[in-house]
Amino acid sequence: MHDKPVFIYDTTLRDGTQGEGFQLSGLDKLRIAQRLDDFGVDFIEGGWPGSNPKDIEFFREAKQLSLKHAKLAAFGSTRRADSRVADDPQVRLLMEAETPVVTIFGKSWELQVTEVLRTSVGENRAMIRDTVAHLVQHGREVIYDAEHFFDGFKDSPEHALGTLEAAAEGGASCLVLCDTNGGSLPSEILQTCLAVKSRLPGRPFGIHTHNDCELGVANAIAAIRAGATQVQGTINGYGERTGNCNLTSVIPILQLKLGLAVVPCLEKLRELSYFIDDVSNNPHFARAAFVGSTAFAHKGGMHVDAVQKLARSYEHIEPGAVGNAQNILVSELSGQSNILVKAEELGIPLAKGSPAAAAVLRRVKELENEGYSFESAGGSLELLLRRVLGTYAKPFELHEYHTSFRQYRDGHTPVCEATVKLSVNGEAALTIAEGRGVVNSLDLALRRALQPFYPEIDGISLVDYKVRIINGHDASAAKTRVLIVTTDGTRDWGTVGVSDNIIEASWLALVDGIDLFLQQRGLSSGTVKARCCSGKTHPPG
Repeated sequence: MHDKPVFIYDTTLRDGTQGEGFQLSGLDKLRIAQRLDDFGVDFIEGGWPGSNPKDIEFFREAKQLSLKHAKLAAFGSTRRADSRVADDPQVRLLMEAETPVVTIFGKSWELQVTEVLRTSVGENRAMIRDTVAHLVQHGREVIYDAEHFFDGFKDSPEHALGTLEAAAEGGASCLVLCDTNGGSLPSEILQTCLAVKSRLPGRPFGIHTHNDCELGVANAIAAIRAGATQVQGTINGYGERTGNCNLTSVIPILQLKLGLAVVPCLEKLRELSYFIDDVSNNPHFARAAFVGSTAFAHKGGMHVDAVQKLARSYEHIEPGAVGNAQNILVSELSGQSNILVKAEELGIPLAKGSPAAAAVLRRVKELENEGYSFESAGGSLELLLRRVLGTYAKPFELHEYHTSFRQYRDGHTPVCEATVKLSVNGEAALTIAEGRGVVNSLDLALRRALQPFYPEIDGISLVDYKVRIINGHDASAAKTRVLIVTTDGTRDWGTVGVSDNIIEASWLALVDGIDLFLQQRGLSSGTVKARCCSGKTHPPG
């Protein structure tokens, strides 16, 4: 492998899966391994051969992977105490995985040796040395993970360093210092790494940190500052307890802040982060550094005005460097700059300092005061702009809607029903629909009423529905905010409704979702300008 300042060792497939709520099938692991290789990590730790059916399947199928860059690693332990390494079944499974790299861990903390393994310090060192040497003799590159190294070093520096020497004597290519409990501070990591460097000069060492003190990334950077040439971690920081060192943070820090070239295509980082979340069926963490949806989001009016003039005034890196993008939010904190940026994004002409811009901003603030939130409801914001600017064409006239829910005592399935009465260009429509709930019934009835006039709506569907209680101290009488996400298969848009009545709030958001689709395609009937009306077919704009 070519020479690099720091090698990236990914353990998402092994250590990551020890995190609560993070599960992967054998196929998932293969797909992720391929993407990690495409991204340019140097080592991919696949799991522990023989520990479970998924890992058995993975290593069997992984032999067919055509990795262009990364080396695949199998993970395991040293031989058992008082036994021959050649007879150890776990070591045999590591060999049978046929990976070019094997990573084994051993005990660095004397407490673990005497109280957990119940063996002697001398035998523990022999276990490390023998296992590493055996694997090296059989053609494997061996990485040694010194488990609990920092805790062990605090108790007995001589014992902890002695275990590293045993691994080095066996022929390990890299000695990885593990903060297994995640309780160390950056200053402690730095000093301990310098002690290792002094004791074993010229010997490559790496760092493996956990995030129990929210210092996983900071501790990894401290070790690299001290001379570590390998960093272990997981994508999005998944892992046991509070997680592992987050590679989606440490990689851009190394490359963009410290000038260390570690991956060839850093701009694919956000895409990789979202891929891991999607495959593991986990929600994306919006506030994640570098890759989160809010990492480059600007809400305050003064901040937005500044970043429009000079982005780096409030952005520490170019968002595109990690595959992200600047995001201007609109809220009650907005200034005209926020509105102008959003209007430009939507292709809606709006002049700075114009009465129209002031009117839009004023309306946004009024609605936010009522409980609306447009940060995740860009669809409703676009409709608001169109209404205030007079470019909105009303798609239908609502006359009434009605919903009902019937619960039977004889065991029959409950019935939810909705009736919608509306007209398009003076032509009336009355439809009734049953659904799995009140909102589903309303959605079905509205679509049935509109479909003869706008058959294109068959191509859109609701993909998300969220309810938020506003002013919870009002208990069941509190206002409700409903956020709905609609899709046409290629793009999604969010719409919002607010009301004292959850059904009305849902109706407002539902209508906006369909309305925006019709507006953008020029399918709305007539050119009726928006106005506040008792029917409330849209949020007041």
